Amino acid sequence: MGSHYEAPIRKPLVTGNKTYHQISVDVARPVEGSANKQWWIVFGIALALFVWGIGCIIYTISTGIGTWGLNKTVGWAWDITNFVWWVGIGHAGTLISAVLLLFRQKWRMGINRSAEAMTIFSVIQAGLFPIIHMGRPWLAYWIVPIPNQFGSLWVNFNSPLLWDVFAISTYLTVSLVFWWTGLLPDFAMIRDRAIKPFQKKIYSLVSFGWSGRAKDWQRFEEVSLVLAGLATPLVLSVHTIVSFDFATSVIPGWHTTIFPPYFVAGAIFSGFAMVNTLLIVMRKVCSLEDYITIQHIELMNIVIMITGSIVGCAYITELFIAWYSGVEYEQYAFLNRATGPYWWAYWAMMTCNVFSPQFMWIKRLRTSIVFSFVISIVVNIGMWFERFVIIVTSLHRDYLPSSWTMFSPTFVDIGIFLGTIGFFFVLFLLYARTFPVIAQAEVKTILKSSGDNYKKIRDNKNG
Repeated sequence: MGSHYEAPIRKPLVTGNKTYHQISVDVARPVEGSANKQWWIVFGIALALFVWGIGCIIYTISTGIGTWGLNKTVGWAWDITNFVWWVGIGHAGTLISAVLLLFRQKWRMGINRSAEAMTIFSVIQAGLFPIIHMGRPWLAYWIVPIPNQFGSLWVNFNSPLLWDVFAISTYLTVSLVFWWTGLLPDFAMIRDRAIKPFQKKIYSLVSFGWSGRAKDWQRFEEVSLVLAGLATPLVLSVHTIVSFDFATSVIPGWHTTIFPPYFVAGAIFSGFAMVNTLLIVMRKVCSLEDYITIQHIELMNIVIMITGSIVGCAYITELFIAWYSGVEYEQYAFLNRATGPYWWAYWAMMTCNVFSPQFMWIKRLRTSIVFSFVISIVVNIGMWFERFVIIVTSLHRDYLPSSWTMFSPTFVDIGIFLGTIGFFFVLFLLYARTFPVIAQAEVKTILKSSGDNYKKIRDNKNG
């Protein structure tokens, strides 16, 4: 009878013989209880970094961009590196939620909520960089096409930097709506369980009067599908447009037509690595081992392995095309990357992004929690270096040897970057305490077909 639900060989996605009520209790526990010691320690560190970052940002804006390590030749460096890195990390959330929803993948259920939250928080970090890079952020409204009577000229619609503004704001909006829609049934559950009147009031406001009737669910499914359909092309378009920031310029090492697909693959790569980093910590701290199982982590490792290999192919293609083109400047740009003064960054990128994911071919390693955690951090370091290599090593030696120079970051560059990492974790930790971390309604839909308990019953019946 039950065999048409799911192949019996698949491992259960919900372990620990859960009933529907236990899922509600487990999901509500981190929200209703008080935070444990580890949470406060991590939160304290993140908050300290965040405050330090705010200090550096205030110092930058009050003194000027000269506080960064930029110079006449390297006019773009850490700020844009960090911007692209954060946008990339935000990619996995929408991919896990939208694309896997359209493909009806059950394993997204346990992890989609955290992935979406991660998307929103990382896009917020990314958005900070262009604003502080303006040097005069109070003139930020100049990027909006307002009529000329206001004294500013119309913006240049041919510029990919402007498309960036549109792409990323659309991305943020769609992700936010998608995330919030998914949260409605969970907010309603916490509203109904709440004892304190204040808590009840807040959660009934944010759940938009969700009643759990069939009509609610029908609309919920429809909206989710429509949003997933909108968000799927966004996954491809956002990072494609970010890559146009480089690909439409004339600097050797930048104007490469392979950039759009390779940036998208790299973004999914670093995004999944960050989801892994966060979920491995989360399942321990919020004791959710039964919902975020080894199998979830293994499947994410497989995605990391595939996208890492795509990125590796792209690197090799770039080197080959540079040689094949016969353009001296292009050849020199790539030779300089691998053997010039920044060789260490290039080889760090190669090691982290191309070699490290290949360990995931081995089943014992991709199902090991500690190993997955280490690799996920290594991949994110590697992806940061990739952006750094593309940006700084292409700029620091351009056509004129007279303007060759080196770039080194100041404490302000480093402080702002660490500050955004702190801000990201502050947001994520607060989210873990106020929002249901697991989409309980969705996990319940797969309990019958993918729960430990039911699989046993079914196997006995069939056996």
